Amino acid sequence: MKTLYLMRHAKSSWSFDDLTDKERPLNDRGRDDAPAMGQALAKRQIQLDLLVTSPAVRALSTAALVARELDYPPERVEVVEPIYEATVPDLLAVVRQLPDPADSVLLVGHNPTITEFANVLSPSSIPDMPTAAIVCLKFSCARWTEIDRANAEYYFYDHPKNQ
Repeated sequence: MKTLYLMRHAKSSWSFDDLTDKERPLNDRGRDDAPAMGQALAKRQIQLDLLVTSPAVRALSTAALVARELDYPPERVEVVEPIYEATVPDLLAVVRQLPDPADSVLLVGHNPTITEFANVLSPSSIPDMPTAAIVCLKFSCARWTEIDRANAEYYFYDHPKNQ
């Protein structure tokens, strides 16, 4: 069984005209929502084997804040360059290359791709994911290369306004 948590990064700031898109930080709401969603995962007793994130500052910051709430070691957060500006096939390639010993993985990425990817894999329709939203899918397989909608089970969808 493989469990995949797909998370859209928390709300970012548009206040810095001199920063590139990749450099944009979280805004105040994002700095509140990311740990709140980490706490929501902790209440569900989620234990991650691996946390992977886009290298964008807003995604990396989201991952770090969620990791802290889950007591996941920050030095084990893996930055995966292809997640930034990924297409759905790019994200599928990233997930299918995950190490098989990792059964529970959180991937922090960007919209619209993260929502599109969730809908490609989920047997249930996923609404457009607001910032810091999380979808959990479970797959009846032993290897990440085998994940597919055909062996997927929609487990939950959560977002900051639920907290």
